Amino acid sequence: MEEAKLNAVSETETFEIKKASLRDLKTALEMGIKDYINAPLYGLFFGSVFAIGGLVLFYSIFELGMLWLAYPLVIGFSLIGPFVATGLYEVSRRLEKQDKLGWGEILTVIWSQHRREFGWMAFVTLFIFWFWMYQIRTLVAVFFGFSGFADFSGFVETLLTTSNGWTFLAVGHLIGAIISLALFVLTVIACPLLLDKEVDIVTAMLTSIRSVLASPVILLLWGGFVVVSILVSAMPAFLGLLIVLPILGHATWHLYRQLIVWN
Repeated sequence: MEEAKLNAVSETETFEIKKASLRDLKTALEMGIKDYINAPLYGLFFGSVFAIGGLVLFYSIFELGMLWLAYPLVIGFSLIGPFVATGLYEVSRRLEKQDKLGWGEILTVIWSQHRREFGWMAFVTLFIFWFWMYQIRTLVAVFFGFSGFADFSGFVETLLTTSNGWTFLAVGHLIGAIISLALFVLTVIACPLLLDKEVDIVTAMLTSIRSVLASPVILLLWGGFVVVSILVSAMPAFLGLLIVLPILGHATWHLYRQLIVWN
């Protein structure tokens, strides 16, 4: 298996990036399910936080009459999943080490991240989410003007029955794919790495980029699976996220542990 030696995080600690395989994805997913079963209350809690956040955002855009933001919001919301899964990474780490698992310990670790480099990753993630939503507003203005839509069905009809609507969908999905790809490449390994070790955000993001470059097909397949899973689970009033998000969060931790080997 191909390995790439990276710079030392400290004078005595180095790590290697291993090339990923489909078996690694399968193992990570299986271990994610196992962690969810072993600590279901934590999974349900963090899944609920994500789901409630989605419902609040949806309620807000409907109250503001910005119904056209519904679909891109669901897509963009999946972009901040790696950041929201911080608590799930910690649960998996403690289960792996057989450390004490308690609410106080987990929440303390999450709170302490604002004093570490993880806080900068939160800024990067939320900024990209904001940028995505801003781009959608700009595209709506370009293709449809600033006039509002009577209701959501009217917006959907405009999208599907007009040339402007089809062009908007094509351009919007292209931009969304580029933004999603960039964020995935920057965070897929960086988020669990920042939680696990005292590394700077630049090192974490470069490690994430190198991990994807070492196994582009496999990791992009994983990224696509994550996005589709979150989209599908968000459809029934975000309730599916109570199960899907925790499993994906735990699985991401185990994927990181398989690909980043510490010496």
